[in-house]
Amino acid sequence: MRITGGEVFDLEAGFVQRDVCTDGALLSEASGDGQTLDASGCYVIPGLVDVHFHGCVGEDFSDATPEGLQKMADFELSQGVTYLCPAGMTLPEDQLTAICQNAANHKAHTAGGAEVVGVHLEGPFLSTAKKGAQNGEFLHDPDVPMLKRLQDAAQGCVKLVTVAPEQPGAMEFIRAAVEMGVTVSVGHTVADYDTAMAAFAAGASHATHLYNGMPSLHHRTPGVIAAAFDSPGVQAELICDGVHIHPAMVRLAFRLFGKERMILISDSLRAAGMPDGEYPFGGQMIEVHGNRATIAGHPETLAGSVTSLMGCLRQAAAFGIPLADAVRACTYNPAQSIGIDGRAGTLDIGKEASLVLLDKSDLSIRKVLFRGTVSEQRF
Repeated sequence: MRITGGEVFDLEAGFVQRDVCTDGALLSEASGDGQTLDASGCYVIPGLVDVHFHGCVGEDFSDATPEGLQKMADFELSQGVTYLCPAGMTLPEDQLTAICQNAANHKAHTAGGAEVVGVHLEGPFLSTAKKGAQNGEFLHDPDVPMLKRLQDAAQGCVKLVTVAPEQPGAMEFIRAAVEMGVTVSVGHTVADYDTAMAAFAAGASHATHLYNGMPSLHHRTPGVIAAAFDSPGVQAELICDGVHIHPAMVRLAFRLFGKERMILISDSLRAAGMPDGEYPFGGQMIEVHGNRATIAGHPETLAGSVTSLMGCLRQAAAFGIPLADAVRACTYNPAQSIGIDGRAGTLDIGKEASLVLLDKSDLSIRKVLFRGTVSEQRF
């Protein structure tokens, strides 16, 4: 297929006018089937990569059901997300094991939808003081044998783990996780600057939903945010749903970290794509009103988002982030963070032909291609 007439995302140049060709499942120099797709009036961007996603359309990754995971994968593909690294919650080990096994089985027997490329263990190795919407009953000190057991259950699919580095054993855990090929993220933490710097020196290379679940940036106690800034290899997640972070702080983060280090995430809940109401989440109930989700009875405690990653991309652009930078933060950077940038995240020849056509007028989705095939998913 030859995709013509669109403005194509380029990692270095932003957007360029050129054709994109697919040959089967891969991007190529020439079309292999003679088909043409008119992308006039569109931006052509890589399929999005969400490395922090809990659920949507009434389903949650932590439920560990094959049907639910398939339904989520189908919905996410319809929203332009072609690669998913869904996140589990702070739960008992047997439930985390079931989550990992479900992801591994889905990966081995996928039936369409966005590809589940890994598992993000957002819990249970977190701080009680910054647990947020996580269930404190199941918090656990960083535990290398547990991580190994979960990685075995996932058949190597655990790609990302969040840890509070001030917890006992955290530094040894970080080093062991990195040796296992798992990206370590600092989050849900009260770590001070020095502790966070030690974590990054030990191999952590990611910050879980910057600003949220960590101490605020302060000129005398700079904490995790400044430590991440001072560690050039660290990438920072950002929930850009218009609720979790003020637009000025979104712009500040992009200016601080630069387009190369920002990762937009959805952190979406099962209520994404659903009407207002109450929904279960990590053993608790949440209340959803519009695009705001909070713990039931605690309206001040945010509980993830109800916005898709594509919605976050649009929101970032509306906040003044250059579109090419927002696209990079939803594609190449997250792909790089979990080690799939060799096949995803850009529109370079030889990579998988997973891409999205966005209407230039409002960034609405015109078409989604997954590995060279036009997706017919509709929700």
